[in-house]
Amino acid sequence: MTVALPPTVEIDWRDTCRLIPSRFPTVGILDRVASPEDLPAVFALEAMTNDRVRAEVGQIHRIPKAEWLTGQPMASVVMASFCHPRTGGGRFNGEHRGAWYAGRTLETAQREVIYHRGRELAEVGLTELRADMRLYLADFTGDFSDVREGWDAVHDPVHYTSSQHLSAILLEAGSPGVVYRSVRHPGGECLACFRPRSVQNVRPAQHFAFVWQGNPEPLVIPLGLHRTAS
Repeated sequence: MTVALPPTVEIDWRDTCRLIPSRFPTVGILDRVASPEDLPAVFALEAMTNDRVRAEVGQIHRIPKAEWLTGQPMASVVMASFCHPRTGGGRFNGEHRGAWYAGRTLETAQREVIYHRGRELAEVGLTELRADMRLYLADFTGDFSDVREGWDAVHDPVHYTSSQHLSAILLEAGSPGVVYRSVRHPGGECLACFRPRSVQNVRPAQHFAFVWQGNPEPLVIPLGLHRTAS
């Protein structure tokens, strides 16, 4: 049975927005390793018993070595999104391989965080929490799969079965990723990138505190621009 695939669109999206908990560092081992061929030697040296290394590289061996990103700034940040998929996966990825998700605007990225973190709080019965987040900007160019028009099943607000099925097909077909409507921010647009090397010009930009004080809607407090250690 032939599965209909979405059309592709050439995009040139600059300064897309992704928010990641500030506790995760901006620099890691993959930034310093010159090439993917050097990583086995690093792993052997560490004997994979070093908790820090294991936590950082995650499920890297489930990503083809040809797709590993190393030897450049923010390589560890990018690879972490692919090597640490959450249980059950995300909208356009399964639980064995992650993706880089980003909103086209800051407001869209914030609404996505508010929804997902708020849902986690509701599941454990918490009503008060402060979550400090770091904003990363990234650029994307190329021919991405486009499901913004129609494709309602992959925009289901709760269930990801259809979207994960489609993403598995697109990944196998070589798609770099998919652009879609934000389900949490009406009118907003998002991107799920399937390939580490397609995430370009990543740079930390700003910090925010998301503060829940008993209400579903948190305060969003800008904490200032990201400062690189001198």
